[in-house]
Amino acid sequence: MAETCRAGSSAGFAWALFEEWRQAGLPAKESWILHALGVLGDDGTVRRLTPVLRDWPGEGAHHRAVEGLDVLAAIGTDVALLHLHGIAQRVKFKALKVRAQEKIAEVAEHLGLTAEQLADRLVPDLGLGPDGTTVIDYGTRRFTVGFDEQLRPFVRDGDGRRRKELPAPGARDDQELAAAERKRFTALKKDVRTTAADQIRRLEAAMVAQRTWTAVEFGALFVDHPLVRHLAGRLVWLADGADGTTTAFRTAEDRTFADVTGEAFVLPGNATVRLPHPLHLGEQSAAWSAVFAEHGILQPFRQLDRPVRRLTPSEADSNRLHRFEGCTVPVGRLLGLTKRGWERGEPLDNGIERWFSKRLADGCHLVIQLNEGIWVAVVGEYSDQTFETVWLDVAPRDHLGSRHEYPLRFGELDRIVASELLADLEEVTAR
Repeated sequence: MAETCRAGSSAGFAWALFEEWRQAGLPAKESWILHALGVLGDDGTVRRLTPVLRDWPGEGAHHRAVEGLDVLAAIGTDVALLHLHGIAQRVKFKALKVRAQEKIAEVAEHLGLTAEQLADRLVPDLGLGPDGTTVIDYGTRRFTVGFDEQLRPFVRDGDGRRRKELPAPGARDDQELAAAERKRFTALKKDVRTTAADQIRRLEAAMVAQRTWTAVEFGALFVDHPLVRHLAGRLVWLADGADGTTTAFRTAEDRTFADVTGEAFVLPGNATVRLPHPLHLGEQSAAWSAVFAEHGILQPFRQLDRPVRRLTPSEADSNRLHRFEGCTVPVGRLLGLTKRGWERGEPLDNGIERWFSKRLADGCHLVIQLNEGIWVAVVGEYSDQTFETVWLDVAPRDHLGSRHEYPLRFGELDRIVASELLADLEEVTAR
């Protein structure tokens, strides 16, 4: 059937059936309708389905949400896999998030990649050309649409003049074509905002995790990508040469590279590239800040002026952070840490989450014992949470006072991991 239908019509038909199924209360005997989206669906289906999947666990339909992950994988386009990866990274229902992570890992393993390497390759170009623009065709009029360094849309008319926004279709325009093209422009702007937010988060996480790319990967995934190159140009990068040399550089609008003095830099083909933390740049951070200020470059996240924190000698020799114990924190501010990789504890008696944690390395977690704890049924019931104990453990679990061995010490942590951890805790406990 799909081969004989007009583009998009089979996807529209499948979605109409899906909506009827939802209205009927998701009857199990008709669940084939959900899976039909995986056969007939397209990128538009993905954009409609993803918010539904994110909400289903809260509506008592967790099983359906898990099935929906299979639908995204079955559609299999870059956009579908990108949305699947987004659920794996950011969804409030932990079980769905874990299953999405497993699904992404399955796809990545099949391709011989890690989940993050797959995500690098899934960043959509959204139909933009190599120069980062696309043409909106009204029939009698054509407009060039692109995005500036902050990924804000701009429009130029047929004479190259810049307009404030895309105009509404006029009487002389092809009404059907113009309406479709205007709809495409609206979807494009939304997709760019979503893509930019996701990539900013991923780039910041890559800096903290010290991920590296080959010179070839850096060129293909960052410098030449019609959207990501704008973000890459607002950051400082570090090239580690095979000869042991290390050079900090930035990318210019013409895709050339320059060091902190403005001298041209040629990236060696055998180099590896990473995003440096201020702890790597040292005194160069101030010099790079001056360069970016001179060129009016606003960073997508705090890199050069990022807070740098250090453990005290006594903390480095301990598995406790006493300075944060006894602090009282609004529960909303605490939950905000989940956007930075922190996780809520398992609900225990009466559905109370008694701890909060962050994985720092394999077999190493920072755990916070909470008082009164977060009540799953009514998160705001205990509006303030007191940090009873803050410690390192091999796994998130209840109270430090129980009989366990605690061999881990903060001094064993990577200095960037320790700095980021302390910055998180200082921010969340600030008055």
